[in-house]
Order: sequence, then C-alpha cells, then structure tokens
Amino acid sequence: MTRKQRRLVLIGAAGAVLCLAAGLVLFALRDTIVFFYGPTEIAEKGVAPGTRMRLGGLVEQGSVARGPGQRVVFSITDSRTAIKVSYEGLLPDLFREGQGVVTEGVFEGAGRFRADSVLAKHDETYMPREVADTLKKQGHWQPGGGGAQAPQAPPASQAKP
Repeated sequence: MTRKQRRLVLIGAAGAVLCLAAGLVLFALRDTIVFFYGPTEIAEKGVAPGTRMRLGGLVEQGSVARGPGQRVVFSITDSRTAIKVSYEGLLPDLFREGQGVVTEGVFEGAGRFRADSVLAKHDETYMPREVADTLKKQGHWQPGGGGAQAPQAPPASQAKP
C-alpha cells in the first residue's frame, strides 16, 4: 500500500468514526433538542415525574395565586391542557395572565410543575415561536396581539347543515 492510499484510508476511517459519534450524540439527545414542551405535549408523551425540562404556553386567566413570601402558583395552558406551576422567586415585570411564558424546572407528575426560572415576553407583540405555532394549529392565534382568543364559529357559508 502506498503512502497516498494509507493516508486516504486513515482519513476515511476518521470520517466514519466522526459520523458515528455525531449520530450517537443526536440519537441520545433526540428528546431534549426541543426548546420547550407545551402542556398537551407533556400529557400526550407521558413524561416521567422528576424530569427536568422547559414548559411553555400562556398564563391561564384567573390562575395566578400569590402565597407567603415570593411563592406564586399559576397555570400554563395551550388552550387544550393546563399544568399548574409553582415558583418561588421574583417574577419578570412583564409576567401577567394571558401572556406567553417559558418556565424551566422539574415536572412533578399529576399536572404539576416546579419552576426554577420564569421567562416572560419582552414587548407587546412577542410570543415564543413554538407557542405561536401551537396556537395557530389550534385556531386560537390572535395576530398582532400575541395572545389567545376564543374559538370563533365558522362563517355561515362554511357552516355545516
């Protein structure tokens, strides 16, 4: 075998090992690559209690309850499923009901989530893209306002008899 052939074999073997390593890493991270999960995704996936993750959605209207100290309990919804979130600490100034948030913490099971951090929207029209996409799929997206709206009946021309 000539020197050139040995070099090509070595380069090919190194490339194969690199591809194998990248494939194994992507396979191992296949469920954690998502930026955050919505409440319905968590319910459908059957996430095990104690799993660390990010949960995103809208703060449900009328669900914010302040406890002793800096403890806050609220619900995050995607209009189909709601998960109760407990958080101890200062909430962002822009946190309020009906707005998009992403929380990071531990899923405790039975529709409960203990958050370590809460991220709120940064201006009047911002909503995390994944939350907006989920709301658009469900027909609850309100363009320009960033929030959810009640489902509307189809126009009379599209109504079923």
